[in-house]
Amino acid sequence: MSHDTQTPRQFPEAPTFVKMMASLIFFSRWLQAPLYLGLIVTQCVYVYQFLHELWLLIIQIGNIDEKQIMLAVLGLIDVVMIANLLIMVIIGGYETFVSRLRIGGHPDQPEWLSHVNAGVLKVKLATALIGISSIHLLKTFIEMGSANVTTDTVFWQVVIHLTFVLSAILLAFTDKISTQTSQFKAT
Repeated sequence: MSHDTQTPRQFPEAPTFVKMMASLIFFSRWLQAPLYLGLIVTQCVYVYQFLHELWLLIIQIGNIDEKQIMLAVLGLIDVVMIANLLIMVIIGGYETFVSRLRIGGHPDQPEWLSHVNAGVLKVKLATALIGISSIHLLKTFIEMGSANVTTDTVFWQVVIHLTFVLSAILLAFTDKISTQTSQFKAT
């Protein structure tokens, strides 16, 4: 007599110690929560930094030239981009590694949060780093010729920027391959 369907294999129940260990390991994800709270405090520091730099720009507006205004604005953009990076890490990291935020349906929910995972988060962080690096590189190009900027400084900033770009491309490629592999296995 042959069976066309297989019955599921029965495994013995895990010992209590194993269940407790699994629970402890799963619960340990909450150790990251204070880290995300610390990043929120850091976000407050960046808000203060932004307002301070903005205030300095406003009170010096009649005494600075266009180049100094451009550098100040790039500094403000840099602070905003770092703050955006922090938000991605705080929200995306918490959602991915600690617990669901349970904000489904909220009108202000970021679009990217609905499909965030570790791979997507890495690619988003890498592209944010490219943006921040671009701002720093642009500031360096504007300051070229001053005593603070040497050829070595420009060279190494370009190398670092290109490293960020290459890393982002490789992360995106790796994420694409792993996504295709997961879809292939599912079919």
